[in-house]
Amino acid sequence: MQSLSRFITKYYKIIATIWCALFIIFAYFAIQLPGQLKGDGFKVNGDHQAVMNELTEEFGLPAETIFVVFDKVKDEDIKATLQKIEEVEEIDSIQSPLKNSELHKKNISYAILNFDNTIEDMSIVVPKIRDKINNKQGITITGGSVISSDLNTASQKDLANAEAIGLPIAVLVLLLAFGSVVASILPIVIGIITVVSAFGILSMLSGQFDLSIFIMNIIPMLGLALSIDFALLFINRYREERLHSTIQQAVQTTIQTAGRSIIFSAFCVMIGLGAMIVIQVEIFHNIALGGTIAVFLAVVASLTLLPASILLLGDRLNKWTIIRVKPNSVSRWRSFATLVMKRPVTIAIISLIILGIGIVPVKDMKLTIPQMDALPTSYDSRTSFEKLQKEFDLGKYSTVYLLAEREDGWDSKAGLNDILKLQKALQKDNLVLDVKTIFTESKINHVEDWQQSMKNLSASEQLKPLKETFIHDKQLFIPITLDAKGASTKAQDWVRKWSDKDLNMNFKLGGEAKFNQEIFDEISNKIVIALSIIIVSTFFILMLAFHSVLIPIKAILMNIIGLSSAFGILVYIFQYGSFGIEEGTIVLIIPVITFCLVFGLSMDYEVFLISRIQEEYEKGASNTRATIDGLTSTSKIITSAALIMIVITGAFAFTDVMPVKQIGVGIAIAIAIDATIIRLMLVPSLMKLLGDWNWWMPFQKKNRK
Repeated sequence: MQSLSRFITKYYKIIATIWCALFIIFAYFAIQLPGQLKGDGFKVNGDHQAVMNELTEEFGLPAETIFVVFDKVKDEDIKATLQKIEEVEEIDSIQSPLKNSELHKKNISYAILNFDNTIEDMSIVVPKIRDKINNKQGITITGGSVISSDLNTASQKDLANAEAIGLPIAVLVLLLAFGSVVASILPIVIGIITVVSAFGILSMLSGQFDLSIFIMNIIPMLGLALSIDFALLFINRYREERLHSTIQQAVQTTIQTAGRSIIFSAFCVMIGLGAMIVIQVEIFHNIALGGTIAVFLAVVASLTLLPASILLLGDRLNKWTIIRVKPNSVSRWRSFATLVMKRPVTIAIISLIILGIGIVPVKDMKLTIPQMDALPTSYDSRTSFEKLQKEFDLGKYSTVYLLAEREDGWDSKAGLNDILKLQKALQKDNLVLDVKTIFTESKINHVEDWQQSMKNLSASEQLKPLKETFIHDKQLFIPITLDAKGASTKAQDWVRKWSDKDLNMNFKLGGEAKFNQEIFDEISNKIVIALSIIIVSTFFILMLAFHSVLIPIKAILMNIIGLSSAFGILVYIFQYGSFGIEEGTIVLIIPVITFCLVFGLSMDYEVFLISRIQEEYEKGASNTRATIDGLTSTSKIITSAALIMIVITGAFAFTDVMPVKQIGVGIAIAIAIDATIIRLMLVPSLMKLLGDWNWWMPFQKKNRK
C-alpha cells in the first residue's frame, strides 16, 4: 500500500486525466445500455427451454405470443386494427376473435399474434405493434414480451425517481458529516462516475451476455452506495490526518489505512456477488457480473480518482463550509461507548430480543417468481392481462408439454401402444384435466383401429395432418392441461413427480409449471453452496485481516441474525400488507440477492470498526479501551455511511416495480439493523465480554507496543 500511495501522489494529475478520458468513453456506451437489455433474467438452461425450442422448430408452436385486447370495440374496428397489425412483417400468424368465438366473451375479445424463433429481439417488435394500434380507445396489447418491454421502461423511470429522491438526501447526510459543500459533493461525483462506467462496460459486454432489465436498478443501487461509503471513509480519515500532516502525507496515510479497509470490504462484497454464479439462473449471473464490475470500479475510483481529486483540490476540499461540525459529538459517542462497556450483558440481551422479534415472521415467508404483477397497475399490459384472466380464465389452468423420443419411431404397433398407455396413465392422474394425443383427437380408442384407418386411403388423408400435429419423425408431442396455475406448488410438484417417473421412453417436460419448478429447484439446490462459499471465504478473509479466530465467527453469526431479522420485517411489510402495501408474496430472488449483497456490504462496517479497534489494541491499549476508542472514532462515520446506504437503497421503496422495491427496502432494513443494533450495540458488547480472547490466533504471538 505504501508503494501505491506514493505512486498516486506522484502521478495524480495523469490519473485524473485518464479517468476523465475513460469516463467520456464509458458514458458513450452507457447511453446505449437500456436498448440492449432483454427480459427479466428468470432463465435457466433446463428441460423446459429445450422442449420449447424443439416444439417451435419441429412442431410449429409459437416461440412468442402477444395478445391484442379489445374492450368494447366494434367488429369493423377490430378488423381494421388487425389489418394494420398484419403489416408488421415479424408476425408469423394471427388468430382473430372474428373467426374464433372462443376469443370473444361479453364486451371483451382478443387476438393472438404468433411469432417464430427467427426473431432475436422482441423489444423491437412491441413498439411496431403499438404504432399500428396508435393509442386507439379500448385497444391494448399484453403478453410476456410486452410486459418485459414495459418492465424495462418502468425500471428506467424507477431509476430516475430513486436518484431524484436519494441523491439530494445523500448530499444532505454528507453535508452534516463534513460541513463543506465541496467535500459533500465529491463522493456523489465519484459514485456517479462509478455507475456510469459500470453501465458502459456492461454495454460493451452485452454482445456476449443476455442482460436483465433489473440491472438498471441494482447496479446504481450498489455502485452509488458503495462508492459514496468508500469516499466517506476515505475523506473522513484524510481530514483527521490533515490536522497534523501535509496534504501529500495525509493522502498517503489515508490510502495505507482507509485504503486497506476499503479493499477488504470490497473483497467481502465481491465474494457475496461471486457466490451467486453457482446458481444457474440468468439474473444471478447478471447481478454477479454487473455488481462485481461496479464494486471493482468503486474500489479503483476510491483509491485513485478520489485521492487524485483531493490532491487537485488541496484545502479547497473544505470550501463553502456552511455547517460547523461540533466537536462535542465525539464526547457523546465516547459516553455511548462507555455505557456499552459498562453493561455489556444487558445490552447484548436487549439487542438479541429485538432481533428475535424481527425474525418471527420469517416462518410465514412465501416465495414466488415475479409475473405481470411486478408491473404497476398504471401499465396497460398488466390491466389487459388481468382482464383476460378474469373473463377467459387465462392462467387458471396450466399446460405441460411432454416431448418423448423413440428410436424406432411411433408408427409401429409397439410405439402406438406406448402412446395409448401413456395417455391412459396421464388421464388417471387427479390433477390432469385434459390430455391431447392422436387417439383423443381422432376419437379412435384402439391401436388396431388406428392402424386400420391409416391403411384406408380416404381416412389416412384426414388423419395425416392430425398425426403431424403430435408426431414428427421419432418425436412425440403431448400437451397436458393441469387443474392448477403454472406458478402453483401443486403444478410444480406434479412436473417434479412425473419428471422422475420411469415411462420406458426418453422424455422431457416443458411449460410454465416446469419452468417454475426448474427455477425453484435450481435456487434451493444451490443456495447452500452459495452461502457456504460466502461464509467460509468471509471467515478466512477476516481472519487474515484481523489475525483472530473469534472476530470473524462473531461477524458471521451477527450477520446471519441481522439478515434473518431483516427478512422477517420484509415479510411483515410486503406479505402481511403493512404500511399501506398491498398483501402479496416475496419475490423468489429477494432473500438470495439481499443475503449475498448485504452480507458483503455489512462487512464494511465490521471492517471499519474492528480495524480501528485493532489499531488501538496493537498500540498497547487494553481490549476495553481499544473498543471504546474504536467505537468513538468510527461511530459517526458508520452512522453516516449507513444513512447514505439506507437513503440510496431505500429510495427504491418509492418505485413501482415490485422486485426492485423489495430489494431496495430489504437492503435498507438490513443495513439499518446492522449499523445500529449489530455494529454499535451487539458487537461492542461481545468485544467486552470476550476480552483479550477476541484477538486469539493459534500459533501466533501478538506484537503489541
